[in-house]
Amino acid sequence: MSPGVPPVHLPRRTKVLYGIGSVAYGVKDNGFQFFLLLYYNQVLGLPEAWVGLGIMVALLVDALIDPIVGYVSDHWRSRWGRRHPFMYAAALPVAGAYWLLWSPPAGLSHPQLFAYFITIAVLVRVFITFYEIPSASLVPELTDQYDERTSILAFRFFFGWWGGLTMAVAAYAIFLQPDATHPVGVLNPAGYHHYGVAASITMLLAILISAVGTHRYIPWLRRPPERRTRGVASAFRQLVETLSNRSFVALFVAGVFAAMGVGISSALTLYVNTYFWELTSAQMSLLTLPLFLSALLAVALAPPLSMRLGKKRAAITVSVSALVLSPAPIALRLIGMFPANGTPALLPTVIAFAVVSATLFITSSILTASMVADLAEDSEVATGRRSEGVFVAANMFVQKAVSGIGIFASSLLLGLVDFPRDAKPGQVDPDVVWRLGFVYVTLLVAVYACAIACLSLYRISREQHEENLRRLASTTRS
Repeated sequence: MSPGVPPVHLPRRTKVLYGIGSVAYGVKDNGFQFFLLLYYNQVLGLPEAWVGLGIMVALLVDALIDPIVGYVSDHWRSRWGRRHPFMYAAALPVAGAYWLLWSPPAGLSHPQLFAYFITIAVLVRVFITFYEIPSASLVPELTDQYDERTSILAFRFFFGWWGGLTMAVAAYAIFLQPDATHPVGVLNPAGYHHYGVAASITMLLAILISAVGTHRYIPWLRRPPERRTRGVASAFRQLVETLSNRSFVALFVAGVFAAMGVGISSALTLYVNTYFWELTSAQMSLLTLPLFLSALLAVALAPPLSMRLGKKRAAITVSVSALVLSPAPIALRLIGMFPANGTPALLPTVIAFAVVSATLFITSSILTASMVADLAEDSEVATGRRSEGVFVAANMFVQKAVSGIGIFASSLLLGLVDFPRDAKPGQVDPDVVWRLGFVYVTLLVAVYACAIACLSLYRISREQHEENLRRLASTTRS
């Protein structure tokens, strides 16, 4: 291999080492999506609107940093290439900031705690960005093969999900346990402190393992463009030109709606499990365990679906299936056709739906991420520039910014349905619980349907990708 010419197929060992790095993002994502709102609201006592606003502000600030990190990463010059310096540098700051998030000083007033929360949440988001964007940008550089990219991303998503799920299981089964003064485990403040320590160490190790594991490929990765004197205006024009790619716009708008759905779903999952299904911490731990199977199934499904149907058709097929099945349990409960709370059939039925829904969601995410990777050559044909970092950053920008809006909307939704503070499972007005489920399902179906409609406008097929490679090879030879 010569510099700038990626291998056709990567060894499985390399895919594993590369994928392990996404454990850090998975742990962070699970913490932000499932625990943060409940911890700062129900445990520390901040009003839910304050917490929702804080999460949204942190995500929006982080999202604004994403395009800058992507652009700088694309143009960075060093003996360790464009991506690895950022990956190594982010490891320790990410771990330290995440620990601080779950260990706020005692005795803070609500305004002081709110300021602390926003500050540390922003730092966590920004530091993980300096790892995640360069790391994700490696995929189009490690191989230019259409199906091999899906295979690499399958490993990345697998470890991201397994890492996040492992920490969630540990949180429920080990850290968030009831004691004499806290009969409900998820309301035990000490458990969150211990969770923060374990999660931070895990994130540090994952990032370093991935960076070291892909270090030997640095000589064969893409070189940055030659340095030219250019100002901010020129850089901005390049960004606009790059992001005007029609297929990118389709993915971007689809991502807007999908991220809103993820934000709403993630922020309210713990509320739904605790108050809608009235599950205990032990049952929530059991509900999480089968999702490990979902990640395995998605890794097995995504590559053959990509080969048989093509990425776009496969992604739409899987997404439509998820749209039908994911909200089905709550919808069935609302019309009285689901097992009652506390009955033996409830937990197995919820688990079965969760496994299928998660499998479809992860598979769709793998395929969509692989579609983003194929933008690199499509854009290079049009602009003459490799912009992996910019596309990855823009994709993450919309996920973070709009999921932040989704989380904020979730906090407003809790107020809209008059959900009480310091609520106890089984003691919430049934009408409030019904309204929570109805609004939740309605919003999810609406935003995911819009996402699928936009996804249909993506235009890079296998044949188009191969044509792009031929045109670029012809340009290089000439």
